[in-house]
Amino acid sequence: MTMQTHRCSRNKNVQNSTSLPELHFIQLSEDPDLQPVLFGLFLFMYLLAMCGNLLIILTVSSDSHLHTPMYFFLSNLSIVDIGFISTTVPRLIVDIQTHFQVISYVGCLTQMSLIIIFACMDDMLLTVMAYDRFVAICHPLHYQVIMNPNRCGVLLLGSFLVSLAELLLHYVAILNFSNCEDYSEISNFFCDPSEVLKLSHLNPVINTIFKFSTGTLFGLLPMSGILFSYFKIGFSIIQTSSSSGKHKVFSTCGSHLSIVCLFYGTGVGLYLSSFLSHSPRSNAVVSIMYTVVTPMLNPFIYSLRNKDIKTSLRKLHGIKDLVKKHVLHEQGSIWETPSCFNKFEQQFLE
Repeated sequence: MTMQTHRCSRNKNVQNSTSLPELHFIQLSEDPDLQPVLFGLFLFMYLLAMCGNLLIILTVSSDSHLHTPMYFFLSNLSIVDIGFISTTVPRLIVDIQTHFQVISYVGCLTQMSLIIIFACMDDMLLTVMAYDRFVAICHPLHYQVIMNPNRCGVLLLGSFLVSLAELLLHYVAILNFSNCEDYSEISNFFCDPSEVLKLSHLNPVINTIFKFSTGTLFGLLPMSGILFSYFKIGFSIIQTSSSSGKHKVFSTCGSHLSIVCLFYGTGVGLYLSSFLSHSPRSNAVVSIMYTVVTPMLNPFIYSLRNKDIKTSLRKLHGIKDLVKKHVLHEQGSIWETPSCFNKFEQQFLE
């Protein structure tokens, strides 16, 4: 520890007269023939995630039937997922194309900050959505009173403030990072907070305590809230004698449960891999599942398993066809009567 302190002090004096350090990412593959494949794969996943999440936002905002707390939080989850995947993948695509896996000190801290905020927001919003389902199923008569617009706004703001709190804790832990430049390689394809912590020269015991503390506060506690909500929901299902009522509960909660399992499954895998795995590329593969695959699959899980979303998507598709036919009609194309357009327009817009 004394040697590390001396080394950091020496580097601080050097760094006062030089520029801030540059950090190097690992390559996902050193095979040059595999680089175009990786480029195309990540570009496809990024575009798919963007289209899926934007479609969810458009669907919720355009259909008045979806202006409810559940879909308000879902649309915000899609916004967060867009930010989450946009923090890492575009730079990764550029790095693969240019073969230049280097990021500045300021750029690394900026990327790490955005990752922490968006990941924690994902975590908090999933917890809030579980609470929303708990209130809707266990206290249906008081749902509109409890989940009023002001309460939804407070829950959203609270999620953001909790994310800022986690970010501040990480900044406190890495204050020594700017004083040391001996370790310039990050064993991942982005500035993973756990990797940046290794550069701060914290005592290994303190580093482990910090990881467990933040994992408990911002991971285990929200997960416990979700489990408690679904425990109460399950108890309510048991007491329900109607089979249609049980089916409705499963249909509304199934999508959220699938996303929770995907998010926490990959999150726990990433958290454990930072302790157990000594292979940088193994950590990178788990990181891809957490930072790329999860935001990409979330909108499709909801659109495929949620009846309301599927109905609204069909409405959007129907309206698009009607507009196209109307434009063709205005241009002189064959169209039976204007009343046909009015009939279908009323059918889809009601």
